[in-house]
Amino acid sequence: MQTLTPRIALEIVAHEGIVREAYRDSTGVWTWSVGITNASGHTVYPRYKDQPQPIEHCLGVFKWLLETRYLPAVLTAFGNHDPSEAELAAALSFHWNTGAIQRASWLRMFIEGNVAGARAAIMDWSHPASLAARRACEQALFFDGRWSSDGTAVVYGVSKPSYRPAGAQKVDIREAIKAAFADAAIAAPPAVPAAQPAPQPQPTKPNWFDKLMGWG
Repeated sequence: MQTLTPRIALEIVAHEGIVREAYRDSTGVWTWSVGITNASGHTVYPRYKDQPQPIEHCLGVFKWLLETRYLPAVLTAFGNHDPSEAELAAALSFHWNTGAIQRASWLRMFIEGNVAGARAAIMDWSHPASLAARRACEQALFFDGRWSSDGTAVVYGVSKPSYRPAGAQKVDIREAIKAAFADAAIAAPPAVPAAQPAPQPQPTKPNWFDKLMGWG
């Protein structure tokens, strides 16, 4: 598989969470949405400081960056190997988190046929220890095809004046992801709409898309 899918995007967001306005991460870097900083090429500070955005906009920019900045590097790292959807999802999740897919020994081992070595080596990227659970999920997805996302994400608020993430609310984001992928015209980040109140979780019913994706 050579393309990004809604299921892949959902898997990555489930590991990251969403913050709808700019906040300071643990090192003081201004960050927004699904772990996006100014270094991505999309300006988040001061644009989103005190300006909460709809989840649809947060995910639209995330999808755009994932597809244009991260997917090409991951596909290059796979070389002649055509990854399955699960392999591509795990590798993209790893690269979004570490930025190190081009130098990751575990993927090289896998491409060379050393599957057991690759399975063990991906866990070498579990520092700090808080990343161990994520690496284990990526390991299970890549090597065993076990997905971990249930279609929800944790959405955080921002505490001020520290501008640190605060509070947590689990929100079903499947409709927002579908909207991001349905808009094939997006070739650049969506325009920034006016700030809106945080969305409330709503009960959902399985539909044809959910059944097709195995979520219904």
